Amino acid sequence: MPIAIAEMAPVSTKQPMADRIARVFDHCFSDPNGLNTRLRGGFCEPYYRPCGEGQAYHQVEFTLDYAASALHEVAHWCVAGEARRRLPDYGYWYAPDGRSAEQQAEFEQVEVKPQALEWIFARACGLKFRVSADNLESGLGPSDSFKQAIWQQVLDYCETRPNPRACAFAEALAREFSGPNPFNRDNFPLADLS
Repeated sequence: MPIAIAEMAPVSTKQPMADRIARVFDHCFSDPNGLNTRLRGGFCEPYYRPCGEGQAYHQVEFTLDYAASALHEVAHWCVAGEARRRLPDYGYWYAPDGRSAEQQAEFEQVEVKPQALEWIFARACGLKFRVSADNLESGLGPSDSFKQAIWQQVLDYCETRPNPRACAFAEALAREFSGPNPFNRDNFPLADLS
């Protein structure tokens, strides 16, 4: 089912990037009769809170005022299915920095789709995307196979389109930031992941 997006009122381009991204997200998804979800920054760690315990809406939380964190957390929200979106932090546990090579390989496997969406979102709003291995302590950066898998997933999304939430958000970002077509595969050269 397509998500209907109303036109947003113009906003100053001097507003911080993360605030503009949150505004776009809220415009797309905060309707209490729809997905009832808000995007909020200013947190020490990213987290997802389903509604309940005195909170009348779901909340995607990103780190401080980092636009990249906002886009990454929205990507995880877009990948999560309906059942996962009812659970705190989608029901996942997080393995901290310092993962083994095996844990890192598992991390990369589950991060392909969110990071592919993050790249699409970043391109839509004119930000540079950086692949995140999220494992600085061990010195393991993103593998070449991880970069290749992200790139291939982006091309697949350009061809077949991701779910309606991801499409609506990418298209709304492109409108807000006067960005390119978020699903034009020519905008995603593999060399950009070097």
